[in-house]
Amino acid sequence: MAQRTKADRSAAAKKAAATRKRNQQRAKSSTAGSKAAGTRQGRQAADALGGAKHAVGTAVGSLRSAGGATRRAAKQAGKSAASRAGAAKKAAKR
Repeated sequence: MAQRTKADRSAAAKKAAATRKRNQQRAKSSTAGSKAAGTRQGRQAADALGGAKHAVGTAVGSLRSAGGATRRAAKQAGKSAASRAGAAKKAAKR
């Protein structure tokens, strides 16, 4: 094997340094991309949770509203039945 000259060793060292620098930059970019993805996914999860909370609140409000409507309908039905019963009683007396 031929002996290396100082120039060969210097060129190889420069090439190795450039490769290390490239690899470091690639690793740094990869980490940054992962961090950015994690941040984005976290924000999306928070948004989804907010939407879910809103939907639950809306559903509870809708159920409450439906319950109130049902209560009012039952009350009116009771009034109607009482009125009819009263009318029938009056008609029977005549």
